[in-house]
Amino acid sequence: MCLTCGCGDEDGVRVRAVDEHEHHHHDHTPEHGHPHGHGQTETLELGTRVLLKNDRLAEATRTRLRARGIDVVNLMSSPGSGKTSLLERTISETGGRREICVIEGDQETMADAERIARAGARAVQVNTGAGCHLDAGMVDRAVARLAPPDGSLLFVENVGNLVCPALFDLGESAKVVVISVTEGDDKPLKYPHMFAVADLVVVNKTDLLPYVDFDVDVLGKAARSLNPHVQVMPLSVRNGSNLDHWYAWLGDLAATTAGRDPA
Repeated sequence: MCLTCGCGDEDGVRVRAVDEHEHHHHDHTPEHGHPHGHGQTETLELGTRVLLKNDRLAEATRTRLRARGIDVVNLMSSPGSGKTSLLERTISETGGRREICVIEGDQETMADAERIARAGARAVQVNTGAGCHLDAGMVDRAVARLAPPDGSLLFVENVGNLVCPALFDLGESAKVVVISVTEGDDKPLKYPHMFAVADLVVVNKTDLLPYVDFDVDVLGKAARSLNPHVQVMPLSVRNGSNLDHWYAWLGDLAATTAGRDPA
């Protein structure tokens, strides 16, 4: 259940490997029901229980994966920012250093998981149907299906949405928000919770800066007004500009998670 827009529960959520048929999940729990005709107090209490259950499962997932040296990066953005393209290039240019696996979240289709597989990484697609975000339960089942090896890097490409995904802990090591310069530099002020929880903001498509009205400094100032510690990283997946900074950030994440000082 999404506490922001009230969209669906886990009915119809499908966790699918790229080479397998649809796998339907119909897990029903009291916490995932939809209140009908009840007051706001009951809705808020239900929402609290949903988030509490989600956070407990997310923490268990994080502890289990961390013990195996697996870093999990939760990629969030609006549709079309370039998340999948960033993953494709990351896999092709760094996959030889460390195995990369991907959980793809979309409402429908296997398209992005197939793109990831063609780039050279194992992927599982989670189709949420009417749902606008992934939650810890969906990720937990996808991890079981994907079986990432010890020491790997696991990306979770969340459903394209700048609102709902920010509410749900998935058991990640870090949250990354990807925004493109075509979206406008006012997005942190319009969607404050998303940028407040981010560890890193990737500003993609900087090759288009001469042609759009976008100021990286304005976006950075707005993002840091919400989260003083957030990093802002302009880059272009298309022409490769500053991608070395992204790869270095991933390397630092691995060192930090392992309890070592980044090189």
